[in-house]
Amino acid sequence: MLLSIEEYVEGILQKNISVLSRAITIVESNKPEHQELAEEILKNILPHTGKSFRLGITGMPGVGKSTFIESFGLHCINNGHKIAVLAIDPSSQTSKGSILGDKTRMEQLSKHPNAFIRPSPSGGILGGVASKTYETMLLCEAAGYDWIFVETVGVGQSETEVANITDFFLLLILAASGDEMQGIKRGIMELADGIAITKADGDNLSRALLTAAQFKSALHYFTHPLKDWTVPVLPISSLNKEGLDKMYQTLLQFQTIAQKHNFIQQKRQHQQITRFKKIISDYLLQDFFSNEKIQTELNNVLKNNNFFPHRLAAKLIQEYKNNR
Repeated sequence: MLLSIEEYVEGILQKNISVLSRAITIVESNKPEHQELAEEILKNILPHTGKSFRLGITGMPGVGKSTFIESFGLHCINNGHKIAVLAIDPSSQTSKGSILGDKTRMEQLSKHPNAFIRPSPSGGILGGVASKTYETMLLCEAAGYDWIFVETVGVGQSETEVANITDFFLLLILAASGDEMQGIKRGIMELADGIAITKADGDNLSRALLTAAQFKSALHYFTHPLKDWTVPVLPISSLNKEGLDKMYQTLLQFQTIAQKHNFIQQKRQHQQITRFKKIISDYLLQDFFSNEKIQTELNNVLKNNNFFPHRLAAKLIQEYKNNR
């Protein structure tokens, strides 16, 4: 049963977890009636948003993202923060289903009264974040969560989408094979505000320290857009809770420097423009391929494998423009 707009808004502002969860479900829904309700909810909570620190966390599968988030999240809570974790699980390209198992991987954090964990399916979105992650983040901000973690699916060609909705982009690296530098794409390195070398303990400690030194050396070739900021490379042991406070203090330092240069505000303005363009692009793409004449023409042409993609695209675009 749906609540009224007023009940959703009041529940979120009063930090009612049940109402917050139901509101997120409405926002994530693709049903037209839910989308209209979601728009009204977001419009009403918007004045209460924008005050959180948004932390994007990415890394290849197996790097220990969930373990790090649980340990670091609890550390942040112990320092007086309320944490919301938006954990994106990969969706099957075949069934579109998702396991959504992050709560089971963050058992201690999920039980803490000052933490909120929301697993969401990626829905096949290449950017590593769910299509409604930004809106979900706004709801969590309105509910009083001052630090929001966005855990992405895993490093890939389009993974850097998370950098377009967060204030600090943290790249997790696992030191194990000795070939870490080979597996990291330059684009992600350029976007990283910080790097953590995970599982820096036991027999892996020496490799983690060597990897940290290698990345520090490599980062000399990159210039960070924030003046006075040098991208840190920190060995972390989530298991032994080592390096967590150093990471926390590093984020506080980043906030201080960013505030001095009005960096986060400018970054968010740019993100808003980027998101606006993406929404328009997605709408036009959907409208294009749902056009009946375009569908008919496309189906007829695709029956013949000997078509020239550029010529076909130009023809269909002109057809689309003529029918507007």
